[in-house]
Amino acid sequence: MARVTGPAPTVETDLGWALGVVFRSYVRSATQVMNDLPGGPRGYQVLTAAADEAPRNQLALAQHLGVDRTVMTYLIDDLTAAGLVERRPDPADRRARHIVLTDAGRDRLTALERCLRAAEERVLEPLDATDRVVLRELLQRLATRSGSEHGTACNVVDDLSAARHLDLPRS
Repeated sequence: MARVTGPAPTVETDLGWALGVVFRSYVRSATQVMNDLPGGPRGYQVLTAAADEAPRNQLALAQHLGVDRTVMTYLIDDLTAAGLVERRPDPADRRARHIVLTDAGRDRLTALERCLRAAEERVLEPLDATDRVVLRELLQRLATRSGSEHGTACNVVDDLSAARHLDLPRS
């Protein structure tokens, strides 16, 4: 086995430590942005999915986001009560309802996206503009090609929530 020569490794050279520090910084920033949104990050994902061109019924939306259909019902109820989405009858299936953004929901999503982008920029502030683009591209490549078991954005949210309970090194 070949031995690597050079300076002894330190915590600052550990990939896990670096990812953890950046991850916690991002989670703190994103949580602040979505703090008062019904459903928090999942609510944001529903708004984003509802903004897509293709209308989705509640069950398809739950499957797409990897959310239990019962949980999705409560989440849609909360977003509806906040005036951000509405359920519209599906002309092809009168039992199904399409989840559609309201004008207030579209405005809120636009504001959330702007605030999330600002939060991301604060996290990435130590990098110049070119490095930010490169980092985003590399992370996207890793996330989509690493054989990740996550599969859906909501599974990632579940992992983020679970990670808050782990004894991870603090930044």
